[in-house]
Formats: sequence, structure tokens, C-alpha cells
Amino acid sequence: MRVLLVEDDARIAADVARALEATGHRVETCADGEAAWFLGDTEDYDLIVLDLGLPGMDGLAVLKRWRAGGRAVPVLVLTARGTWSERVEGIDAGADDYLPKPFRMEELVARARALIRRSLGHAAAVLTVGRLSIDTRSMSVTVDGVPVSVSPLEYRLLAYLAHHGDRVVPTPDLLEHLYGDDDSREANALEAVVTRLRRKLGTGIIETRRGFGYTLAGGRG
Repeated sequence: MRVLLVEDDARIAADVARALEATGHRVETCADGEAAWFLGDTEDYDLIVLDLGLPGMDGLAVLKRWRAGGRAVPVLVLTARGTWSERVEGIDAGADDYLPKPFRMEELVARARALIRRSLGHAAAVLTVGRLSIDTRSMSVTVDGVPVSVSPLEYRLLAYLAHHGDRVVPTPDLLEHLYGDDDSREANALEAVVTRLRRKLGTGIIETRRGFGYTLAGGRG
């Protein structure tokens, strides 16, 4: 899943980005409030992790502008402001969850997973679509209960499709969430990943809708 991390402390940003990337997310970082507002307003993210103490424009103002503009992306607020009134202010401004500093990285990752799942209509950590099951906690994949070994990139593709259930995901959306601005962002690169996965998963799991994109067989589990 594609995550925007807005944090002006370089050490914290590096640690959080590493933890999220290790659990299957593609992370883009930003350290300035104005730049964060622009990215969140113009790009498509599955989650934004937002620090409140930012240069240029504070995080609360950024969040309010996103919500006023109709941006519904889940936002997890990180902040050293720990009083209950400040937490209420953040939630009232449109935050979906609130994590005061210092925090355990495991908790941040768990909250991030939960926010993404719920925003796409999933309550459980295990996503099941037809014969395919994905455990988002362990990043493990099974078909008919049999474990399948996949690469991090293959996992990200499957997880993105599984989060969207029976919806056909357009090819440009998949490319954006898998590669971003990377040089590999071409349709043939995506097709190569799908081909590898079909060899591992067997036939009838990933379906191609010509001219539209990809979906998982079996609908929402």
C-alpha cells in the first residue's frame, strides 16, 4: 500500500519508513507542511502518517485543509503534544487515529494496517478472496490453505488487489502503488510480476480484464 509519511525529524522519519516498508508498504517521505499539503491534495495514498509539529504549515492546519478539500484518505497523527485536549482537537480536525510520541514501532505498524483495512471495508487482519488468503500481520500468502512464497513486490501487488476485494483495479493505479516514480513504472513490468505470481499461485487466482486492469477471482471474502 502507498503511504505518505510527513515527519520533520529525520531520524524518526527513517525509522518509521523502514518499519512500514518492512511490512509491505511503499513509503514516500516529506518534512514540510506546505509540501505535505500539496502531495496529499494531488496524489493518491492509502494512508498518511502525519506529524503535527512541522515547518511551513503545522500538521493540524494541513489536515484541516485536506478535509476541507474533500480528501478522505486515512490519517494517523503522530505528535509530542500529549494532552487529551490536543488529541481531541486532532481527531475533530479529521484524524482517524492518534499516536503520541514516544511510541512503539510495532504499535504504529499495527495501527497503520488497521486504518488501511477499515478504510477499504475489512475488519479482520486476514484478507480472503476466493481461494486466496493474505495475513497482513505476517505478510504470508496461502492458496487453498497451502503456503506460497512470494517476493515483497509480489506481496504488495496481491495485498493491494485483496484490499480492493471484487473491484477491478486499473493498471495505472497498480503501477502507482507498486512503483511510484520509479523507472520500472511500465505496464510490461507489471505484467511480468503478474506472470510470476500466476506460476506460483496457479490459474484462476488473478484475472485480467482487458482494457481495465486486474482483479482477484472469487470476489470479496
